[in-house]
Amino acid sequence: MKSIFCIVGIIFSLVSVVCAVPGTATFYQQYTPSACYGNTPQGVMIAAASDPLWNNGAVCGKTFSVKCIGATNPFPHPCIDRKTITVKIVDHCPGCGGNLDLSKEAFALIANPVAGIIKIDYQEL
Repeated sequence: MKSIFCIVGIIFSLVSVVCAVPGTATFYQQYTPSACYGNTPQGVMIAAASDPLWNNGAVCGKTFSVKCIGATNPFPHPCIDRKTITVKIVDHCPGCGGNLDLSKEAFALIANPVAGIIKIDYQEL
């Protein structure tokens, strides 16, 4: 019975890894007004969605796990301890340089802000 639980646990772990999508993230610093919540603050663990994710606002309020996986520019080793964070989509980022535009506070938890843009794995929770 114990081995069945181990197998099920391994399968669930693999599924969550498979579902992660590679992309890039940048950061921003002015959080209101936002496209989803207007002038109502939503904290600092937030992000704006790029055009492909936006889907006419359907992504508003959804949460994503985000993990830094590497550099996109010459800044060496931007990631901080391969940490994973959870952010809530509160805004639209038309034409931004990444898939997700994280709040500066969220970005700083997973990478050095000096890097400006990072490679990430992300997935909707």
